[in-house]
Amino acid sequence: MFNNKETFKQVFTEQLVSRLGKGLEEATAEDVYKIIGGMIREYVGREWADANRIYRDTGQKQVYYFSLEFLIGRLMGNNLLNLGVLDMVRSGLLELGWNLNEIEEQEPDAGLGNGGLGRLAACFLDSLASLSYAGHGCGIRYKYGLFEQKIIDGHQVELPDNWLQRGNVWEERRADKAVEVRFWGRVEVDVQEGRTVFRTADYERVLAVPYDVPVIGYGEGQVNTLRLWSAESASDISRIRSAHHHNSYYKFLEYNRSVESISEFLYPDDSAYEGKLLRLKQQYFLCSAGVQSILRTFDKLGKAYHELPEHVAIHINDTHPTLVIPELMRILIDDKGFGWDEAWDITSRTVSYTNHTLLSEALEKWPAGMVRELLPRIYMIIEEINKRFCGMLLDRYPGDHERISQLAILESDQIRMANLAIVGSYHVNGVAALHTELLKTQVMKPFYELYPERFSNKTNGITHRRWLMHSNPGLSQWICDGIGDSWITDPRQLIQLKGLKNDSAFQQGIQRIKRSNKERLADYIANKQGIAVNPDSIFDVHVKRLHGYKRQLLNILRVMHVYNEIKDQPGMDRVPRTVIFGAKAAPGYYLAKSIIKLINVVADVVNKDPQVNDKLQVLFLENYSVSLAEKIIPAADVSEQISTAGKEASGTGNMKFMMNGALTIGTLDGANVEMFELLGRENMFLFGLELEDVLEHYRTGSYVSRERYEQDPRIARVLNQLISSGPFCCHELEFGQILQSLLDHNDEFFVLEDFASYVATQSAMDDAYLNARSWTEKSIVNIAHSGHFSSDNTIHRYASDIWNVSPVKVGLKG
Repeated sequence: MFNNKETFKQVFTEQLVSRLGKGLEEATAEDVYKIIGGMIREYVGREWADANRIYRDTGQKQVYYFSLEFLIGRLMGNNLLNLGVLDMVRSGLLELGWNLNEIEEQEPDAGLGNGGLGRLAACFLDSLASLSYAGHGCGIRYKYGLFEQKIIDGHQVELPDNWLQRGNVWEERRADKAVEVRFWGRVEVDVQEGRTVFRTADYERVLAVPYDVPVIGYGEGQVNTLRLWSAESASDISRIRSAHHHNSYYKFLEYNRSVESISEFLYPDDSAYEGKLLRLKQQYFLCSAGVQSILRTFDKLGKAYHELPEHVAIHINDTHPTLVIPELMRILIDDKGFGWDEAWDITSRTVSYTNHTLLSEALEKWPAGMVRELLPRIYMIIEEINKRFCGMLLDRYPGDHERISQLAILESDQIRMANLAIVGSYHVNGVAALHTELLKTQVMKPFYELYPERFSNKTNGITHRRWLMHSNPGLSQWICDGIGDSWITDPRQLIQLKGLKNDSAFQQGIQRIKRSNKERLADYIANKQGIAVNPDSIFDVHVKRLHGYKRQLLNILRVMHVYNEIKDQPGMDRVPRTVIFGAKAAPGYYLAKSIIKLINVVADVVNKDPQVNDKLQVLFLENYSVSLAEKIIPAADVSEQISTAGKEASGTGNMKFMMNGALTIGTLDGANVEMFELLGRENMFLFGLELEDVLEHYRTGSYVSRERYEQDPRIARVLNQLISSGPFCCHELEFGQILQSLLDHNDEFFVLEDFASYVATQSAMDDAYLNARSWTEKSIVNIAHSGHFSSDNTIHRYASDIWNVSPVKVGLKG
């Protein structure tokens, strides 16, 4: 059906009639989207089935990537690209009177993630399939995404993200592969034939139903599976009858509601006990359903369970899926009849773990009592793991109680999930060189000293197929015109672009494409927000999750300072700049929400001031998402990567901007360090404290933020404007929390400490932008080195160094 344009048009028209009973003249854009999505599903169906069959028949080792998030965005354009039919379909639809861009807009962003964690998982799935590895995703089918963000009177307002309201054309419900997940109950212990047997009684049953989404690799890659689990009430007739007999109908409805809530929405508010309990339920639901499904597939091979690690690699993306470890132990011991030592050997050779955070508050801990009550058998297993582990530690470190306390899984009535993940895994990796070094020397130093062979670095990566080929087709084609197309299957070949960095004709093409992308974004902004932005200005972009350490606050304080400068010297020449923010704040993170309000207040003031708005504009683009990022990133001139040194694990936004030719202003944090090593100081704009400076401040307590306020009149002025009646403040309490965080709480993320350096570096960027030839040369060098950060490279390293898997060829698509 995708063999040529005429065949496509014929099949498309026929399916409109046969499936929807509509002719072309009656069809809506949504109809067209559903038909094309169905055609893609049908087209890849055979290879999808063939891949699963070949994996099974050959006993191929398969990777199962567990993640609470998969931020896959929209799939239609990416799937058409990977199938090699994007241009043909675009042309065919145009001849039928439809614009493919309009059709793609009908697809909602899948509400399956929030930030970098989920986007990384999505990039990894794309690379696994494109590189022909047998690798699948395992997640939860959330009915609602994190939330849909609306900005009302400058405030973030959270609305339900009902992304499944119109169905999901890509998914296939597999009711025949449903499994049962059990909560609550009590554990009965018995001895049978000299063996201790554990059985859980009086438990609550929940049905986990899988919805499979095909993951289509590029070119001759595979079609793998993203399996998303949905919680449903178990069909228990006795429960229903009992409910009626005892007039407990509403209790049964309450049970139904509690079950459905498990997969209802991403990241329930855990500020109260009920929300924390629901998060724990979600995590175990994913782990139990996923492990049961994996073992059912393994059973079909007819292999002994001692061989499980040779056929299955379970990888946990951060600590959220750590319960796969005790769950696998539970099944091996209770259902398969293994002894503890055998089960532990199998489990600890099957599971590997990626750590994603250096923030202590993000290293998950669960109240032991909560786990004991909700998951009684799992708690017993965790307790036993901890007991045996601490026993080993006592032998190894006699009398060193402080070290043992740091390493223990169970401590102070808390279960430390990162500790459990390390103890139960055969490999632990960080996600950037600096991050991994900090894990070894700071955050997880005792574990690294205990298990040095388990730790390695695997710097994050991005799929160039979505973030360059699909989101920036003009640049993609221009690169092909310059160096050929070998980079499409080997993105490291982008390095050849360095030979063209001084080529005038190539530079002009880069400038033309950037200008076109800026005009496209300007049109979007005009349509969405009614604000006309200047495409000749510097597009300075800061888009990422709103958090203190990511320092959106530093950026907006600098904007306030620039506003003050322009008002003081209105006739002074300045390079026009458009500062673009996009970010969601967690609903309970009130400081972050206050920063969003500040950004919007400043934007309103700046954009309405005729003395200022020809030199400076500020925009907050609401509901930041993957599809919005695909519009913003190709248009960016400047990439803001300004986190406090030592706080960002890696970052992947930095790589996406780099690949699209934006120049980075940033700190030496996360993957910025590796970018700097490749690019050199002449192709990046660095500022601020380095890690050693931050650690020294922590050691000595030498940083006093109020001193910066007293010493730098620019800082004093903008901070006073937070609480004093003036352009940015209507009443003194509005931004008092921000001021408190900076002065009373001593500026945890060194915003004021880095302010002067940041302002000076931004000024240097203004000067650099005036030299278009030099700026474009730097841009080309950034693009050339960006292939280093392709997720294809990262996945090859995971495959060889961690999972021990090789590519498998199934056959050509279609």
